[in-house]
Amino acid sequence: MAKQEKPLTGNALIKEVCRRIRVARSYWDAHNNAACRGEREKALALYNTLTQEQKDQIPQVLRVWLRYRSEKYFGSHRTPPQSNRRSSNPKSKL
Repeated sequence: MAKQEKPLTGNALIKEVCRRIRVARSYWDAHNNAACRGEREKALALYNTLTQEQKDQIPQVLRVWLRYRSEKYFGSHRTPPQSNRRSSNPKSKL
């Protein structure tokens, strides 16, 4: 996907925030935590740029998931994800 030349504003920004939250929720449902974490962080960064009136236009279900439920699992108090190291004892192929 190509980079946009100008930042989103107005309804386009609200739609993008909603889209990113929905993508993060779909990753969450698929148990893809790494992808979910990345999309959630992007959605939260965009969400924090919105005014209070714009935040009110986002469906409550999406706001609740982004701000509260996902914070339980991805908040700063949680252990950060580990690197993708292979285990030292791989399964033998017999």
